[in-house]
Amino acid sequence: MSICLLVYNLGQRELRNTLKRTSNLLKNQLGKPTNTPTLKWIFQCFQGVHLLTINQSQKVVNLTEERSLILQFLPSCCQKYYL
Repeated sequence: MSICLLVYNLGQRELRNTLKRTSNLLKNQLGKPTNTPTLKWIFQCFQGVHLLTINQSQKVVNLTEERSLILQFLPSCCQKYYL
């Protein structure tokens, strides 16, 4: 359990540091801009993104502009799953 909390905390810290370093803001649960979003909220934003496979062709669906913006602030290892 403590390893899970450590990974969660490191991911949240990395996201927040990137937002502060680039002077960008993301919307929180209330729709207000913030540079300290929770990682839980970011994960919830990506719940609607799915990988669709049709005739051996794969496509990511429901990847909105807002979700693409969030991906810019995540490490490249996270971006490769969606882009």
